[in-house]
Amino acid sequence: MQMGMHTDTERCVRAVRSKDARFDGWFFTAVLTTGIYCRPSCPVVPPKPENMVFHPSAAACQQAGFRACKRCRPDTTPGSPEWNQRADLTARAMRLIADGVVDREGVPGLAARLGYSTRQIERQLLAELGAGPLALARAQRAQTARLLIETTRLPMAEVAFAAGFSSVRTFNDTVREVFALTPGELRTRAPKTGAAGAPGGALALRLPFRAPFNPDNVFGHLAATAVPGVEEWRQGAYRRTLRLPYGHGIVSLTPTPDHIACRLVLSDLRDLPVAISRCRRLLDLDADPAAVDGHLRTDPVLAPLVDKAPGRRVPRTVDEAEFAVRAVLGQQVSTAAARTHAARLVTAHGDPVDDPEGALTHLFPTPEALATVDPATLAMPRTRRATLTTLVRHLADGSLALGVDSDWPATRARLLALPGFGPWTADVIALRALGDPDAFLPTDLGIRRAARSLGLPSTPAALTARAAGWRPWRAYAVQYLWATDDHPINFLPV
Repeated sequence: MQMGMHTDTERCVRAVRSKDARFDGWFFTAVLTTGIYCRPSCPVVPPKPENMVFHPSAAACQQAGFRACKRCRPDTTPGSPEWNQRADLTARAMRLIADGVVDREGVPGLAARLGYSTRQIERQLLAELGAGPLALARAQRAQTARLLIETTRLPMAEVAFAAGFSSVRTFNDTVREVFALTPGELRTRAPKTGAAGAPGGALALRLPFRAPFNPDNVFGHLAATAVPGVEEWRQGAYRRTLRLPYGHGIVSLTPTPDHIACRLVLSDLRDLPVAISRCRRLLDLDADPAAVDGHLRTDPVLAPLVDKAPGRRVPRTVDEAEFAVRAVLGQQVSTAAARTHAARLVTAHGDPVDDPEGALTHLFPTPEALATVDPATLAMPRTRRATLTTLVRHLADGSLALGVDSDWPATRARLLALPGFGPWTADVIALRALGDPDAFLPTDLGIRRAARSLGLPSTPAALTARAAGWRPWRAYAVQYLWATDDHPINFLPV
């Protein structure tokens, strides 16, 4: 699979005829005779090739006047893997749109974050995706509205504003146009789930992914490194607090064979699309395991590891600045010690939250809050105190920005320029916080131990040279190498 697949008509037709779910999210099929658009795996009888046209996004289908299929629900497919494996302008823009920037700051805000003019942004997105930033954000609002309509009993006016619409009329018109049903008809057709409808109630959602999905290392890593008060593993679910643009939330994520069960409690429902986007990013749910595993299998050393447990994802983060702080706390100490250091900061400087269903007590402290901490109160070596205080000062004053729109090589270089930041710290932030799929950790003790056991070079320079054939998926190779150890990060908690 590759960029611009929708232009390869013959390949798209083959995917539609085979109902191959691996292609869901890579392109969308618009049917000229019915005026609807579908995912490639739609279970209905495929239309004739001459009646199919292909688009790169749901927004492009909607722009062209097509309605979403009521059978396969193409608006609920996993997101395109392209946006998480590329670092160019389009990918960075798509990650920001998914994070709700257009809804909160408009297209000028999106352009300002990316350092381009609004005209350049619109031209680039239109050329590659067939829709501009407003249309892409509108498609996301429509999907959020559908979720709220079908899973809550909220009044429609509240649904409209929670989904990001400026008026109830715009909400009604958009829902009718995109789904060919009124909001009321959507709710009537939805299965009765009994979900809470109050603003403080829970929303039960299904987060789709491309199979195979191996939950062991993702949930194992999150549970083993969980910061008390902010994260916990409870009754088969990973739970954590979320700091969001309009308020805060608590999420519970439970792996199942064909989806991730997501339960969200939000203080402000306007944060729903952002919360979903961040949870998907945390679990790397938009990855393309067929492409990743297929490439890594070409190496005879990695092939048995991939075949043993295919579909490993990269455990990421819901807050890039938080992870950078935790990476510094974890320098040259055990996992347990890093958790202890982080828990002390959380208790002293995090914002308290209520959690009637578990033991979560705080949001992780902001860089601004940590920038006021007296270094003398930090129970760690002086050099690491200096590293931490320098990091949070740069994050707080904006001279260092970590986010979904980060330029991976440039940000890594800025991190390495900070005192106390060596290759391991910069690389682990690139891998887990920035989302670089090619980030590699040749100096990591676990990676070097795995390399020796597999007969690979164990010195950083030699291992980096040997890993060149794993590009552009070295972050996933790291997961398979880590999995050769019996550390708790590699096992789904019992």
